[in-house]
Amino acid sequence: MLSNYQTTHRLIKSENCRKGTISVLASFLIIVFLASVVLSVDVAYMQLCRTRLRSATDAAARAAGESLSRQQDLDASREAAKTLAQANLVAGTPLVLDDSDIVFGNSEQQAGGAWDFVAGEEPINAVRVNGRRTQTAPSGSIPTLFGRVFSVFDFEPTQLATVVRLDRDICLVVDRSSSMKLYLTDTAPVMSTGDSRFCQTPNMSLSRWGALSVAVTRFKDALLTTPQTEHLALVSYGSNYSACGHTNYAATTNQVLSENYTDATNAMQTLSNTKFNGMTDISAGILRGIEVLTSAQARPYAAKTMVLMSDGAYTQGVQPSTVAPQAAAEDIVIHTISFGEANPTEMQAIADATGGNHYIAPNAAALQDIFEEIALTLPVMFTD
Repeated sequence: MLSNYQTTHRLIKSENCRKGTISVLASFLIIVFLASVVLSVDVAYMQLCRTRLRSATDAAARAAGESLSRQQDLDASREAAKTLAQANLVAGTPLVLDDSDIVFGNSEQQAGGAWDFVAGEEPINAVRVNGRRTQTAPSGSIPTLFGRVFSVFDFEPTQLATVVRLDRDICLVVDRSSSMKLYLTDTAPVMSTGDSRFCQTPNMSLSRWGALSVAVTRFKDALLTTPQTEHLALVSYGSNYSACGHTNYAATTNQVLSENYTDATNAMQTLSNTKFNGMTDISAGILRGIEVLTSAQARPYAAKTMVLMSDGAYTQGVQPSTVAPQAAAEDIVIHTISFGEANPTEMQAIADATGGNHYIAPNAAALQDIFEEIALTLPVMFTD
């Protein structure tokens, strides 16, 4: 049996052991707490740096895209990206890009909605910027604040930003055959030479041509609301034919590509004051549109779009769908519009050959809505 002395001694010893254990545990927990604080500070700092790198990279890519659109020059676009990148601080240091960080290529939207970027692919319509703070980057990696306690001295974030500038050179290719002077209420597919309107200018309130003129104006107005920079041209087609004191040609460039959209509507007004006549040589219109979109006025890094409208089947020249591949070879997309007595099968074939869309306009209101829709659905800047 233990004496009172032995019992007291054991109690004191047990108490001292517990105090020692608690002290060790408390010291360990303090170390863990401090380590978690240090880690959380560095994690927050890393996230802040990544956010700023994302902003700087996005800004550089947008600057490159804007410059490419405005100046149509790859070197100028590259310099714009570098300049804006350096205006942004990442971890207190300007983001410096080198030439390898700025890549030009082609982006296409896939069936699922995602965009696929191919470096170096033509036609060039996109620029990708690789914002990086790595050991091999011009700005170097980013030092950690407290990570060196754990032998982590820096971290290397990267960000990609791709900008697609789908500015367009657009050529409207419109039908000015005799039938375009028919009234919207007429059921005859063609206008005879004995028609009292044959040697007159088109009636702007009643004729198919008047409806088309309104549609072109709505197209122009819609382009004014889009963010991209478009250049617009106008081609009209009919056939080589002289009548009523006026000489008609199979196809005419009524307005070359211009940033001033009013130039095209003014050209339409000039045609409205003309006693035009002739048959329907759609292929001549397509070929003239190709000439316009590949001329000296065309921008090298603008996408090329042709909007082809007809109120009748082709009655002159070769089958239009056989010349459409020539447009496709020049990366020209043709959207076709069937109005009046047009042949929708042929117009669909033209669009299909170039990756365009085919629209059917059963009346004047639909024609005008379609022109506006095409203008508004032209792709705009996209960033990923």
